[in-house]
Amino acid sequence: MASAPVRVRFCPSPTGNPHVGLVRTALFNWAYARHTGGTFVFRIEDTDAARDSEESYEQLLSSLRWLGFDWDEGPEIGGPHAPYRQSQRMDTYKDVAAKLLEAGHAYHCYCSTEELDTRRDAARAAGRPSGYDGHCRALTDEQVSAYTAEGRTPIVRFRMPDETITFTDLVRGELTFTAENVPDYGIVRANGAPLYTLVNPVDDALMEITHVLRGEDLLSSTPRQIALYKALIELGIAKQIPSFGHLPYVMGEGNKKLSKRDPESSLNLYRERGFLPEGLLNYLSLLGWSLSADQDVFSIDEMVAAFDVSDVNPNPARFDLKKCEAINADHIRLLDVKDFTERCAPWLQAPFAPWSPEAFDEAKWQAIAPHAQTRLKVLSEITDNVDFLFLPEPATDEASWTKAMKEGSDALLITAREKLEAADWTSPESLKEAVLAAGEAHGLKLGKAQAPVRVAVTGRTIGLPLFESLEVLGKEKTLTRIDAALARLAA
Repeated sequence: MASAPVRVRFCPSPTGNPHVGLVRTALFNWAYARHTGGTFVFRIEDTDAARDSEESYEQLLSSLRWLGFDWDEGPEIGGPHAPYRQSQRMDTYKDVAAKLLEAGHAYHCYCSTEELDTRRDAARAAGRPSGYDGHCRALTDEQVSAYTAEGRTPIVRFRMPDETITFTDLVRGELTFTAENVPDYGIVRANGAPLYTLVNPVDDALMEITHVLRGEDLLSSTPRQIALYKALIELGIAKQIPSFGHLPYVMGEGNKKLSKRDPESSLNLYRERGFLPEGLLNYLSLLGWSLSADQDVFSIDEMVAAFDVSDVNPNPARFDLKKCEAINADHIRLLDVKDFTERCAPWLQAPFAPWSPEAFDEAKWQAIAPHAQTRLKVLSEITDNVDFLFLPEPATDEASWTKAMKEGSDALLITAREKLEAADWTSPESLKEAVLAAGEAHGLKLGKAQAPVRVAVTGRTIGLPLFESLEVLGKEKTLTRIDAALARLAA
């Protein structure tokens, strides 16, 4: 019998800024759907009115579009299982909860928070499991009447079967949970609001999700969901129990799980710094998976062609910002120059650019772009790398000036100016020979000879290739800046 077509889902909550762990989960689901020719469902879990926000919802949509993810069903495009926002599906959850109660798969629990805490503390003290003890599983009519008379409003709990639950995790292999470690759990609050424990599996069932690929932190809830699926199948609401695959933790500094509060976890940070979507996704794919043992840099199409969730490594993966930047730099160099210049555009204008709009010279930018492309780790670095071309004078920082302008720098600059004035300005090689000759006249190798020239002209000790930069800046401005540096040294 042929297996059902793959249907996976990505179902974030619109709370706060999207983070890289969330993106890694979206990537693995999306890549698996595309690899198998399946369906990628995008669903919004927005039942927590106190924490969810429309701003976060819009950020989620914007982030997925920026990353290049497309979805087959979900917000803005609809689909056969619409709506795809849980806040618009409340009647469905209410109906399912009522059916679970009627069939005896769920029951009303009147226990107060204080009573639950007291009994949990006693269980811990006695060395027993501290989960819910089933106190309200079989209340008599008299007990229900007494609780009601006290003004208690019940929650709805799912009745876990008294059996061991075993399943095969797509990432971790066979896992077993005994009944004593998976107690009855709440699915509807006392105010009637459905909980994640109900709405998530109900939506997966109704949307016919075949594979649930999610974070390792949700592994402990899987046996509860499997039991709920069995009840939903019995009620004719679900067709199947999906396959589960729990993705490894993404670790931050100190080998702690990367949390939303860690600065390096915010997706917005990477957008603002000018990471390429393809560079960031390439790196995130390596957090638990690899294309091959000797290839770290690859395209999203190459990933899709090769990705299988069974190849995901269950061990925690450490987020390494420097490696992320290095892979992004590789992707920047893979762009054609026209694409590179277009992607740099936001950082060449307000609010990032320190020069006036009229000072920007498109011809100079096009001439320097191929040299800049080989130097950047992230696109935002372009601003500081090319500002010397468009500012009236270089933005020299004192540390660079002090480092480069040693004793004798004035004599060197005088000689370098003479040699550059006589050089052929149609060739970077000619400009290099001029500075080399100036260095030799003062007993200096090229590296030490070019440092004062670089700081005089660009304001920095490091940057784009010097002689190509001088050629693009032009003879007149270069000599004027060397004159200004000499005047500052004389003063």
